[in-house]
Amino acid sequence: MSDLRTAARDAYIYTLPLIEVATTRQRGMGLGQRMGVFTHVRNLATPKHRAVTTPNTDTLYSTAHIDLSAGPVTITLPAAGERYLSLALMDAYTNNFAVLGTRTTGPAGGTFRLVGPRDAMEGWNIVRSPTDHVWALARILVEGPHDLEAAREVQAGISMQGPGGDPPGPYADRAAGWAAYFASAAALMALNPPPVTDLAALRRMAPLGLTEGFDAGRFSKAEVAEIEAGFAEGRRAVRGGGGLAGNFVGGWSYPSVRLGDFDQDYELRGTVALGGLAALPPAEAMYLQGEGPLPGKLFDGTTIWRLHFPADGHLPVNSFWSLSLYEATDDGQFFFWDNPLNRYAIGDRTPGLTTNPDGSLDIWIGHESPGAGREGNWLPAPAAPFALFMRAYLPKPELLHGYYRMPALEVV
Repeated sequence: MSDLRTAARDAYIYTLPLIEVATTRQRGMGLGQRMGVFTHVRNLATPKHRAVTTPNTDTLYSTAHIDLSAGPVTITLPAAGERYLSLALMDAYTNNFAVLGTRTTGPAGGTFRLVGPRDAMEGWNIVRSPTDHVWALARILVEGPHDLEAAREVQAGISMQGPGGDPPGPYADRAAGWAAYFASAAALMALNPPPVTDLAALRRMAPLGLTEGFDAGRFSKAEVAEIEAGFAEGRRAVRGGGGLAGNFVGGWSYPSVRLGDFDQDYELRGTVALGGLAALPPAEAMYLQGEGPLPGKLFDGTTIWRLHFPADGHLPVNSFWSLSLYEATDDGQFFFWDNPLNRYAIGDRTPGLTTNPDGSLDIWIGHESPGAGREGNWLPAPAAPFALFMRAYLPKPELLHGYYRMPALEVV
């Protein structure tokens, strides 16, 4: 029976990304989205946006859920010029199998043919997905309120042509009991078969029977108790895994090289599905979490914190950087906090951000104002625990490879 307990733990962790993507798709369809069609989110994220954990407020999003079992689709990206644009293509297990846009395909845009794992197609513009279910998520930089309309014009040029179809499901979400959860996970795995390189993991999960037609009724009372114990262990494992956080050095985490394309790191994949769903790979954007003194690496909003960049030590990026502040939910997710300034992030494009006379930069973080002369550089926080995430888009090699380290946050 210990095998069932281990199998249930591993299976929860392994399949959580499938469940989270399916939940996101179902939520979108309930709001009027259609399969195989881009939905353009025309406004920046605010505290009201809680569909996806750790949102950013620097880019407009365009999202589409695709079922390639009905046939290939054609994706068109507009010319974006100097504006940052990326289109992440994620398989059903949340791996970014391709990122199109500024870094990879250039500023001129283009047309690309997205095909499923069994389609026999060739060509320079072919992008092949490992699974039939694909989540496409575009990010378009907005320089500030004055730039919103121009960013929307670029966004409107993102389009898709091809078969749509009906959304699969419905499926259970992560809050479901073990029987409903694993039944949905088994159905999603049948539609999106795992790669052969996951065979060792699948063998560890074999006692559950997820790949042979899951039947919750075949287990005895004692076996159910083992499954429930393993299921609970899996839930605890992904909640304690840190989400986007990797190894902490000098007060900041630095992401795993596997972030966004996880290979066999299933626990990392599960924790990111819970705490940072749809994270980009490091070459596209580095996510650095601040290391607070509270449980979960959170910070205390009643304290004033300072982030000081020396004149010769600003964050090295080829695009932009942004520091976001989130309140934490009980289930390990992060969302913006509603504050009087309506400022949920601060970065190198923030209006009113000023450097010191010597070229250094101070950012003030806390519930109370740091003073009238500093409010342009103030990131308001709740009088409660909060999390800090730095996003560095198109990091330069010194940041990407660990030669540059972020300055630690200081208590004022």
